[in-house]
Amino acid sequence: MPYEEDLADRIREIVAIESELTEQRMFGGLAFVVGGHLAVGASQSGSLLVRVDPGRSAALIAKSTAVPMVMGGRQMAGWLRIESSELATKRQLAKWVGRGVEYSRSLPAKNHAKKKRRLQRPPTRR
Repeated sequence: MPYEEDLADRIREIVAIESELTEQRMFGGLAFVVGGHLAVGASQSGSLLVRVDPGRSAALIAKSTAVPMVMGGRQMAGWLRIESSELATKRQLAKWVGRGVEYSRSLPAKNHAKKKRRLQRPPTRR
């Protein structure tokens, strides 16, 4: 199983009212994208990945059990990992999902228009 199905279902229940919501499989997990920005994700281990304002990360870590997300040996600014043991109730999960959705909604809208490739015309012979 690539990601924790139960956690993904619980997240879906919370974000069901969101507009511009999509789901995307990535990095072995399932990401929930709001307005074109990743907001939260269900990981393989059952932990929750949450996107937050990078300026608030340290404060959130200090007052919770959240830890910085590490990918490829690098700490990812503005991303936190919350272990499944801290997400036992709907209220606990909704608090973190809400933070991720709120921050994603605060970001500038992404332009989803596909970029058109310019066709290269061969030089004309004279």
